[in-house]
Amino acid sequence: QAFSLFVQGKEVPAAARCPGGAEGARWRCCRQAFEELPGIHRHVALHHGAELGRQPGRDPWPRWTSWCKPGCHWPFCSCSPSLTCSASNTLFLFVHLYHAMGSKVGEVLLYYCYCEVKDPEILCAWQKALCQHLHLTGKIRIASEGINGTVGGSKIATSLYIEAMLSQPLFKNILCQEDFKSSAGGAHCFPDLRVGVFKEIVPMGIDPKIVSYKETGIHLSPQEFHREVEQYLSQVSQGQSDTILLDCRNFYESKIGQFQGCLAPDIRKFSYFPSYVDENLELFKDKRVLMYCTGGIRCERGSAYLRSKAVCREVYQLKGGIHKYLEEFPDGFYRGKLFVFDDRYAICSNEDIISACRYCGALWDQYKLCSSQHCRQLVLTCPGCYSKGLTACCPVCQEKELKGETLKEECECTRRRPRVPIERISQRRLDTGK
Repeated sequence: QAFSLFVQGKEVPAAARCPGGAEGARWRCCRQAFEELPGIHRHVALHHGAELGRQPGRDPWPRWTSWCKPGCHWPFCSCSPSLTCSASNTLFLFVHLYHAMGSKVGEVLLYYCYCEVKDPEILCAWQKALCQHLHLTGKIRIASEGINGTVGGSKIATSLYIEAMLSQPLFKNILCQEDFKSSAGGAHCFPDLRVGVFKEIVPMGIDPKIVSYKETGIHLSPQEFHREVEQYLSQVSQGQSDTILLDCRNFYESKIGQFQGCLAPDIRKFSYFPSYVDENLELFKDKRVLMYCTGGIRCERGSAYLRSKAVCREVYQLKGGIHKYLEEFPDGFYRGKLFVFDDRYAICSNEDIISACRYCGALWDQYKLCSSQHCRQLVLTCPGCYSKGLTACCPVCQEKELKGETLKEECECTRRRPRVPIERISQRRLDTGK
């Protein structure tokens, strides 16, 4: 209402407009003339947002979803089944209004949705426009099997993003508010915005038509998963268990944080996971498997692949991943930090440090990129060692940096690690779940 009244106050009386039937300037503000409504709207939102925001008694959360009108053309709306439809001018205004108010409190969202997408390119274009107008950064993968995204921005922008996603007919009755995992952060957590169309929304390297998300394991809520892990650890302490607690993430993720008593494969990419299962089928024979990952998406098709081998008794997975578990049990059975795929590298829920400095062995769990040119591996080097110039992922890479060599990822870290490790576990250790 305050916004509307302000704009009305800038309207030029009809008698004062240009003669001869021409519309001329319909609004004037700050010595500028505006002929179209979107023009004056943008101007007020960008230059007068602060003074409007200070007016008392105004609801800061307009119910914008009911304001869509035929012919609207901003990329936020879902007032028609078409993905190309966009939100009304009013929503655009308030987006700019709140950005003009300079909210510095931000967050990062993590989500995914498996569903049938008939035209991924249209969904991709809609996502790009939506994120750009909300000033969100991050990474979004779109495929015919669904969408997987992590975006960062102001809390107002991320809230509007969730509203737009939940209002989109494509995701209605599939996505819900609880599917969005949030953590403190913002647009600064990502270098830019990357939205693209891929064959898979999480790169496992297997055609989704061969191993489908529709064949996934049994989902367990954080509370159910917590009880299962508690029972598993109790059985292990008594020397008997028919369960494997399986970490589906990469080695550098589980290195800084994991569930107690888990099996964490020493693999570098999720695309190696199917080969890991193939090479270690005996490990899973007749076992109950409890799987988990960061946000739940890797378990969807990871569990489907494991089930396709028909060797396990049962396959379960943590719904919402570690993210949701830590919301319910910050001091539960997960110890250490949670690795995230943005410039933060990790978020913390407890004070435990389970990893060590690469060089001196002191407790340390804050990653940095290897300083050797073109090497994209992560290194744990404590402040003391870092100040001594020990900034590479291994001594080989450190030497290459000093010599100015640039061979990509050819170092001690990759040479000593098999692409797909084979677990050398005795039958006795399998029986005790260790």
